[in-house]
Amino acid sequence: MNAMPRSSAVEADPRWSAVVAKDAKADGIFWYSVRTTGVYCRPSCGARLPRPENIDFHASRADAEKAGYRPCKRCKPEQASLAERHATLILAACRRIENADGIPSLEAIATQADMSPHHFHRVFKAVTGVTPKAYAMAHRAQRVRDELHRRTRITDAIFDAGYNSNTRFYERSNALLGMTPSKWRRGGQGADIRFAIGECSLGAILVACSAKGVCSIQIDSEPDLLVHNLQDRFPNARLIGNDDEFTQLVARVIGFVEAPRSGFELPLDIRGTAFQQRVWDALRRVPAGSTASYRDIAERIGAPKAVRAVARACAQNEIAVAIPCHRIVRTDGALSGYRWGVERKQVLLERERNKK
Repeated sequence: MNAMPRSSAVEADPRWSAVVAKDAKADGIFWYSVRTTGVYCRPSCGARLPRPENIDFHASRADAEKAGYRPCKRCKPEQASLAERHATLILAACRRIENADGIPSLEAIATQADMSPHHFHRVFKAVTGVTPKAYAMAHRAQRVRDELHRRTRITDAIFDAGYNSNTRFYERSNALLGMTPSKWRRGGQGADIRFAIGECSLGAILVACSAKGVCSIQIDSEPDLLVHNLQDRFPNARLIGNDDEFTQLVARVIGFVEAPRSGFELPLDIRGTAFQQRVWDALRRVPAGSTASYRDIAERIGAPKAVRAVARACAQNEIAVAIPCHRIVRTDGALSGYRWGVERKQVLLERERNKK
């Protein structure tokens, strides 16, 4: 049997597609060398595309140099890539935002990064997945949570977290905390969380609702574990179970789990950072019977470099099926982790594909 021609073997390699596309997302993942010129390059190098039979792929710069190749003078692969330089600049900007007393202006932090405000805003969003203002507000909200644990007076916590007005904070407190500051500090004390446990084809299912809507859908083989997890999340809230009217709502949720194409029409109480909420909103736009990759979701929310952050947001989803993180797969189509079990993820996907 004749061996595959070298050019054909290279063209069949997915790394060749990245070189042809000059894909900057592949920079740092591999490098390629050109036999006829004796140089090695990044996948995104702007030089003329070499013939496939003349290139080799390398897992590191050291491997390329060990093979006798020198760095390309055009793409300078021995230096940090533009993406790496941007990541370093934005990391420093994030630290400055976190250490500021209030929310710094876009112009101030852009100047410190030696960028124009417009360019800085675009790069910051590409790296972190959120705007500088959204990042600052999310960090300030976390400072409020921390200060509420430390301070005796709620007003002190609000001002120490960088809010210069009680009124401005209280206007956003439900969105930030899901409840008033006093209730949040007491672990949800005084808040009513109605819940019930049922059985579906995937095992025991717990549905919980706040006054705003469904705040948790959890699935497990152990019903007691579902209740314990709910208690851990709202340690001082008043958990109300065995409600006949609410049991009917659970039946509607189970009906959706068994027939997801019927659609989920109940209101949701979605609590998370600005970035998480953008991810979860994008997940809800993936139709039943379809899948998307973590990279797809990152691109849809305008943050193509935030693939790992998207994966973390999926893992932190508290509302199974209704926020369909089970429809998110790896770039190669393979199933990845699922907080309620990969086997359940596979069942849900097969069910959605098969039920017309």
